[in-house]
Amino acid sequence: MITALIVTLIILWFLGYVRIDGITIPDINLFTINGQPITLWSILILLIVGWAISVLPTPFRQIAAVLLILWILSVLGILAIGGLALSNLLVIAIIVGLIASLFARETV
Repeated sequence: MITALIVTLIILWFLGYVRIDGITIPDINLFTINGQPITLWSILILLIVGWAISVLPTPFRQIAAVLLILWILSVLGILAIGGLALSNLLVIAIIVGLIASLFARETV
């Protein structure tokens, strides 16, 4: 399950930045909050990140939860932290945490 989660998260993250001609998933603006558009991609990635946080072991889960809260606050414009850079850091941190927990489970 963790492997499928890692692959899904990497694919969604990769397809959010690179457009491939054969694979077209519409980037629909669902609504706006505080002038920031909330798209279908951001909701999908938020759901996968939330699922990934629930699977992580305790120290990684706490760190990722704090980063997720900071990311949501920065996307909504409440905090003045770089939204795109913080989202990249969050996704990379969760991918690294999932891979680390996957290797930790295999060695036990």
